[in-house]
Amino acid sequence: MGFFSSVSNFFFDTGIMSWDVLLTLLNLVRRKRRIGHVTPEGHPGYGGHWPEFRPPQEDDSRCSCPALNAMANHGIISRSGRGISFVELNHHIRATYNFGPSFCSYVPHYAARMLKRSYSKDTFDLAELDLHNGIEHDASLFRLDTALEPNQSTKHIPFIEELLAAFTGKDKNGNDVLTNKDLSRILGKRRAVARATNREFSLSFFHKIFGSSNSSTLLTIFGGRVDDLRSIVLHERIPEGWESRIRQPYGLTMTHFNKTVLAVEFGVREKDWAEAAQEAARHGATSV
Repeated sequence: MGFFSSVSNFFFDTGIMSWDVLLTLLNLVRRKRRIGHVTPEGHPGYGGHWPEFRPPQEDDSRCSCPALNAMANHGIISRSGRGISFVELNHHIRATYNFGPSFCSYVPHYAARMLKRSYSKDTFDLAELDLHNGIEHDASLFRLDTALEPNQSTKHIPFIEELLAAFTGKDKNGNDVLTNKDLSRILGKRRAVARATNREFSLSFFHKIFGSSNSSTLLTIFGGRVDDLRSIVLHERIPEGWESRIRQPYGLTMTHFNKTVLAVEFGVREKDWAEAAQEAARHGATSV
């Protein structure tokens, strides 16, 4: 069964990547969606009108991903964060954030494999996505490592405030924006400090790329806009009037996304933060 599952997964992944390349090419020749019409009509958020925001209740399930938590807080997926269909997640991520359909198919399929569930039949709770070193990983931009804070839905506010204050860019309208270099710099610090303060620290090459992928979402889907990111990552709330900054008709494909991911990852310099890591080791991870 394991062998046949591996073969099936190989062909599925190959098909997804081929589809993704095709969508990337189609995005080059098709007209972009009009501003104000990126979110599909009939879906929550069309025209910038998002469902009511409600903070999670005590028994609700949340995870380390602010974008998924925001969808639950607005009732786009289950407000409780429980009993979510993988198929449903595919559809709602695409419509809410304009990730490409190949992207939106691959990620829930990967999550289903990770949790050993059926993509088409089973459900999951958001907190289950935080299986350590599955999708969740050490050296997060928003949260302490699992060894220091087992509940990965708990935001570490100093990390978030430092990230939002790290911007060096401006967009054409004069808004403060984070850049590739800003994200690389902060990721370098997070990794250096986590490595120095967490005795159980681990970060494989795969999870480095995954960390840079999570960071790159801030630059692509959210355009690096600090005001929007403050609402999303600090409050896990979609700003009223917001729509994805990706206007391509087939959304953000993995092929296009990886250009940003690699630029961020190859710009990370842990060694530049040796002093900060030493200070953190003396005083504790939460103080740096």
